[in-house]
Parts: sequence; structure tokens; C-alpha cells
Amino acid sequence: MRLIFTFFILACCMTFSAHAERADRDKPTDIEADQMVADDVKQVTIFTGNVIMTQGTRVAKAAKVVLVQDPEGYQYTTLYAAPGKLASLREKRDGGPDLWTEGYGERIEYDNKTEIIKFFTRANLKRLDGKIVTDDIKGEYISYNSKSEFYQVHNTSEGKSAPGAGRVKAIIQPRDKKGS
Repeated sequence: MRLIFTFFILACCMTFSAHAERADRDKPTDIEADQMVADDVKQVTIFTGNVIMTQGTRVAKAAKVVLVQDPEGYQYTTLYAAPGKLASLREKRDGGPDLWTEGYGERIEYDNKTEIIKFFTRANLKRLDGKIVTDDIKGEYISYNSKSEFYQVHNTSEGKSAPGAGRVKAIIQPRDKKGS
């Protein structure tokens, strides 16, 4: 039987990116899973089995999601993929009617205190204009700081680059020049 659990607390679970549509932060977070286990004393909630998290335009999918809240109220979300699969995150960006960001990895971590998203193992981050991919970044590890818009991409899932460990890849489309 599927559990459906809805949190109506602002900033609950996932406030993923400064580029995310700002209206998303004021929306409730809906979480669907096959099972939920919550430890209120430790402030840890674990969802397992086809987890789908939705907050406004933001949708995350994973086999398992672990949510931890610190005493200050900041939340740390970790999404885990099923074996052989990828966890995913998709959200609308401000700045246009159909701008999106999609990210994938075997594990995705989000720290809503620092606003840093980390994608681990078979990591892929895409920016889309409608269905058209405008930027496509791949590596074993991608860290994105949404406050400073700073990316790091490495060829190992430990967040370091190592000779012979593979290559990172980026396809970045040219932007329209202002005044043209």
C-alpha cells in the first residue's frame, strides 16, 4: 500500500536552487512513497519505495530519501537511486516561461543551509529551454552552489579529479548577445 504524506511546513525537505522558481518555496511539499519511518527525536525521516517529492514545479524521484533537520531548522536531503538506476531532480527556473534544470545521479545531496546540491556517480546536470537542452554537464561528481552559481565537476565520485579516471564533459550552447 502506498503511503501519501504531505508536509505543509515552509522550506520543508527541498529548497533546491536560487534559480528555482521563487514561488516554489512557498508551496507545500508532497511526498509519496511505499513506506515512511520518522524519528522525531533525531529529526530524521526516511522514505523508501518509488519516492516522489513535489514542491511547486520541483519534482524529485528516488528509491530512497533521507531527510535530516538540524536544531536551527535547516534541512539536509539525500536521494538514493535504485540499483542500476538514477535519482532525479527537475525544477523550473525563473527568467523565462519554459526554463528548466534537470539533474541525475546515483545519489543527490542538498544542503538548504548552504544551498549546495551535489550529484554523485554518473552525475548529469542539464539546463533546458522547453525541451531543448541548452547546457549538458556530465561527470562522476557535480557540485553546484546556487547562491554563487559556481559549478565543480570531477571525474571521481569522491569530488576529486584523478588521472586516468575518465573525463568530464560539458556541452554549452552560445547565448544570445545583448544588443544584437
